[in-house]
Amino acid sequence: MATKSSIEWTESTWNPITGCTKVSPGCKFCYAERMSKRLKAMGSANYENGFKLTLHEHVLELPLTWKKPQTIFVNSMSDLFHKNVPLEFIQKVFDVMNRTPWHTYQVLTKRSDRLKELSKELEWGRNIWMGVSVENQDYTYRIDDLRDTGAQVKFLSVEPLIGPVRKLKLKNIHWVIVGGESGPKARPMKSEWALDIKDQCKEAGVPFFFKQWGGINKKKTGRLLEGRTWDEVPVLRKSA
Repeated sequence: MATKSSIEWTESTWNPITGCTKVSPGCKFCYAERMSKRLKAMGSANYENGFKLTLHEHVLELPLTWKKPQTIFVNSMSDLFHKNVPLEFIQKVFDVMNRTPWHTYQVLTKRSDRLKELSKELEWGRNIWMGVSVENQDYTYRIDDLRDTGAQVKFLSVEPLIGPVRKLKLKNIHWVIVGGESGPKARPMKSEWALDIKDQCKEAGVPFFFKQWGGINKKKTGRLLEGRTWDEVPVLRKSA
């Protein structure tokens, strides 16, 4: 349930929840859904329900056993703020994150409305980075929801980028990740979409991370944008 990750912007994944449901166009060809079905077919005990939302109490305290500091993507195979995840379970996840301040946690959701609603019920340690997915212009409202939370570090995952995202409001946003869709039915990402977001980040002084072009063979298309890689990450001041 917790593994070293090949995702370029993190180090490990921790999945106290698996499974999800689709809420917007970015979900159409969900990687986690494909992987869940594959793991179920392989007989993985934690994926016996396939992509049906499942809580895994036995995985909750796993980060406490990791003594080496890591950057951890939380629920890469689900969404912590899914409507069917009880507040009490979300609070348990936050409790573990706050009890392990030597780790940095990256939480990502498409359900920014519930994130905003529950924010005051959660303890936002500085090691908890909160992000929202923004796949095209129609979902930029999620950024405003994110801004209204208690998270001290806020980021955007503009992936899969399936349409232009113009005039981003980047005030109090600390990081932007951009990437194209990958997989057998990947929708193409236009270079001007990615370049426009890169320029917006530069103008606002926000770190920009270009994850991939994507496509059917993401290794072939690679990660170069304007002939270079973009691996900028937030540089945060230590609290006094």
